[in-house]
Amino acid sequence: MKKGLLLLALLGVMYCLSAQDIKLQSPSKSGGKPLMEALNERQSHRTFVKKDLSAQDLSDLLWAANGFNREDKRTVPTSQNKQEMDVYVMLSTGVYLYDAKENILKLIEKGDLRKALGQPAISENASLSLIYVANLDKASNREAGFIDSGFIAQNVYLYCASTGLGSVVRASFTRPGLHEVLKLTEKQEITIVQAVGHIK
Repeated sequence: MKKGLLLLALLGVMYCLSAQDIKLQSPSKSGGKPLMEALNERQSHRTFVKKDLSAQDLSDLLWAANGFNREDKRTVPTSQNKQEMDVYVMLSTGVYLYDAKENILKLIEKGDLRKALGQPAISENASLSLIYVANLDKASNREAGFIDSGFIAQNVYLYCASTGLGSVVRASFTRPGLHEVLKLTEKQEITIVQAVGHIK
């Protein structure tokens, strides 16, 4: 009986370790190349080496993308400060929602779901893909989400240029399939995706 309970407890612990939210490190808000150098080196990269980002790079990247740089304001502007954008992170182990206030990645679905992104030469070699989702019930209008996605994408491009990583924005992906993978509602719309990784 005791052995059975011990086995169940062990299986429970293993499940929690394999399928759970990811607590991010505190973002480092200094360092990197100066802005003018990063602008000069900003470009799209489509070929990546299969390698994970470091824990610090992951945290810094997400903070640059859509973190809070003031109590209630973010690193990117949004129309009428609606803050209608969510950033999802597709890793080889699952898909997560970036919670900037709590500085965690909330698990949405476990498993390698990258095929939903299409273009496997990019999405399966990149360290991760960021998926930008507009909440239409919060947005001032539908177009605002697409405009605000551009701000996020450019922050990511500049962060990558500043740290020697590569990135590319894509608007071609299987929209219904990816919508289902992310478990989105009718009031949520995927705008673009952005691959990030180590340059080949």
